[in-house]
Amino acid sequence: MHFINGNHIQLLRSGAEYFPALEQAIDHARHEVYLQSYIYEADKVGTLIGEAMIRAVKRGVSVYLLIDGFGSKTLPETYIEFLRAAGIHVMIYRQKISPWTFKKNRLRRLHQKVALIDDVTAFVGGINIIDDNNVPHQIAPRVDYAVRVQGALLPVIANSVKKLWQHLAWLHFHSKPLPKTSSQAPAHYTRGSIKAAFVTRDNILHRRDIEAAYLKAIHRAKHEIIIANAYFIPGRRFRKALINAAARGVKVKLLLQGRKEYFLMFATHAFYNIFLKNGIEIYEYRKSFMHSKVAVIDQEWATVGSSNIDPFSLFLAREANIFLKNKHFAATLHQDITAAINNGAYQIKANDWAKGHSVKRFLSWIAYGLVRLFLGIIGYADKH
Repeated sequence: MHFINGNHIQLLRSGAEYFPALEQAIDHARHEVYLQSYIYEADKVGTLIGEAMIRAVKRGVSVYLLIDGFGSKTLPETYIEFLRAAGIHVMIYRQKISPWTFKKNRLRRLHQKVALIDDVTAFVGGINIIDDNNVPHQIAPRVDYAVRVQGALLPVIANSVKKLWQHLAWLHFHSKPLPKTSSQAPAHYTRGSIKAAFVTRDNILHRRDIEAAYLKAIHRAKHEIIIANAYFIPGRRFRKALINAAARGVKVKLLLQGRKEYFLMFATHAFYNIFLKNGIEIYEYRKSFMHSKVAVIDQEWATVGSSNIDPFSLFLAREANIFLKNKHFAATLHQDITAAINNGAYQIKANDWAKGHSVKRFLSWIAYGLVRLFLGIIGYADKH
């Protein structure tokens, strides 16, 4: 992972800040817009962003939309055809889904959320194209993060985004080549003072890059590690790294989702006991639906992205995170996570968890066993 200096990076909190910024950037596009999203819903937000992309096409801008076939499976085909008829290039990542197969290629999803506008502005994070209040069976609003990136890191992001589109276009027999991406930062880009790296995870050359970036920072932590992650089922090395950090006096705090979407999410509870025994603080966010994938270490290192700390993100999906070294940005994100802990979370105490919650502990080991079985079936049990 290579940190590049000279970036201006702004933290965007949930859709309330992200979608207006994204719409504005699309409305100012002059050449190209790329948008990648796991979920795209034709709700209020999806319609808003869709209209912005159509306006861009009418100005002569080339617009490329890439969505995941599973995450966006409820997006009506009529809406997709509407976008295509308006001139938007739409591709679907692994469209056909079989519920009866455990083949790895069916489970390798496009989970990253990245937007690129004219090679001068990018957005990276965990926010899908869906209204924050569109949270079936959950309490709104959805809590999540993204960043707007401008500066010297843009060529790296642009190269990644365009290479993926070109690769998938070739697989879909769309043979029209894209313009080559320059390795140099644009002549008129917004300069900043933030060191940052754009790190992706795929199943070819970057299988463990995001996990490795986390582990390196955790191993170097001296004072505090604070992680806010919606789907947290860490592997053995990740658990050991956190426990070792706590043993050497680092304060470790985990802010996890308190409202479970799926039964397998109870596997997270399987690690509560060992974490609590080793002095790691655990908080469950219960005020609304937390979808965050962020962390701050020593109030200097930070990450915002799409990657959860679970087998699906770390071993299967295409993910993208921004990693930063900047005290001001880290302090801003730290303050936001701390506010969520203070205002919407419940702390899990070691004695309470040991004495009570017997049903949750029982369910957690069943869920964890199912996760292990699943990983064994697809050939990843040795890595988890």
